[in-house]
Amino acid sequence: MSASVSRRTFLGIAGGAVSVLGLAACNSADSGATDDASAASDDTSDKTYIVATDTTFAPFEFTNEAGEFVGIDVDILAAVAADQGFAYELNPLGFDAAVAALESNQADAVIAGMSITPKRQKDYDFTDSYYQSSVCMAVKAGGDVKSLEDLAGKTVAGKTGTQSLDWAESIKDEYGFEITYFDTSDMMYQDVQTGNSAACFEDTPVMEYGVAQGNGLEVVAKEEDDYASPYGLAVMKGENSELIEMFNTGLANIQASGEYDEILAKYLEA
Repeated sequence: MSASVSRRTFLGIAGGAVSVLGLAACNSADSGATDDASAASDDTSDKTYIVATDTTFAPFEFTNEAGEFVGIDVDILAAVAADQGFAYELNPLGFDAAVAALESNQADAVIAGMSITPKRQKDYDFTDSYYQSSVCMAVKAGGDVKSLEDLAGKTVAGKTGTQSLDWAESIKDEYGFEITYFDTSDMMYQDVQTGNSAACFEDTPVMEYGVAQGNGLEVVAKEEDDYASPYGLAVMKGENSELIEMFNTGLANIQASGEYDEILAKYLEA
């Protein structure tokens, strides 16, 4: 599926976007960064990077009960920025709108559980991977649908621009189902919960987190080969290379310090 998305979708969602300003500073001795990375940070010290993200993609980005915008992506970006000493503004727009903002130069980067795929690498430069994901199919808990074979003649829900949707589209003729397209995960889940869709396709860690939180769904099928992929922060091809370099260096540093594992455990083992 094309990574390009509707500008109409972007403008509609961006109008209600919430901005979160992240400011971080530390010296190179504290961060353990290389001289090259420190130089990159110095060169961009006055720049605030606009980083677009999804609105609801728990546990990677979501609003908690206290009204705070949190998640794995949010915390990793904050930790990397603190390690490397750069400023950023985080804009939750929705996945399609985040990519549209990047392509229209209204954002410098996207971090939104974005899969690194060969097709996307033609248009975007990615950082090193910060998470390895797979995709799955989920249904209403206790319902009649137990497998892909039960989808014949039914309608399923898929989220635009995602690897899980690509998987659904690749097998829809084989299993005889139709697809309804959604821009956000929560609306997709609701469509299954109300019975309008027989199943939905989602990234496995996101769905498993939702199931653990009591979203009323259950995972009945997984695809862990052709559509499994790593997540990375993305910029437009050939642009913001200094951000890529700083993110990679900062990611390596927080992985070495154990902070990265603490972030994952905070959300995946809660």
